[in-house]
Amino acid sequence: MSIPLDETDFAILQRLQDNGRRSFSDIASELNIASNTVRNRVARLQDANLLKIIGWVDPNVLGYRAPANIQIAIEPPQLLEEAAAQLSELPEARFVAMITGDFDLTVNVRCRDLDHLTNLITKKIYNIPGVVRTQTNMYMHVYKYGPSEVNLKTHSAAMMGK
Repeated sequence: MSIPLDETDFAILQRLQDNGRRSFSDIASELNIASNTVRNRVARLQDANLLKIIGWVDPNVLGYRAPANIQIAIEPPQLLEEAAAQLSELPEARFVAMITGDFDLTVNVRCRDLDHLTNLITKKIYNIPGVVRTQTNMYMHVYKYGPSEVNLKTHSAAMMGK
């Protein structure tokens, strides 16, 4: 659902993007508006699926130290949607998308170790109908990890015609 956004909505979104645990009263005070206004705006943004406030867990702390990206070729192409749905159900899968190039799908996974990753590919992924070939890239060192941020200031100005 698409809803119109104004400068107050963008200001609230920016503050929650910076710190999703900020209180409504703290945001309201900073924006010089009523706390109920913030509460109602946040509810509206959540109802429109523009805002999700989640807890971000660092998988390294839980022992998941083998992140990888797996590209997957699917044959015949008619099996792509079903393969994507099955890949999305894997607990190790964090992100599944159709891609261009030599492969059809990409899956970002987080495994405990190399044995876990090998098992995932050979015992689970290759058992999905249509999977004919994979290419795996392991992350050697992660420089940035976390939710992506939208530049709300630029987006707000563009939306407001500024």
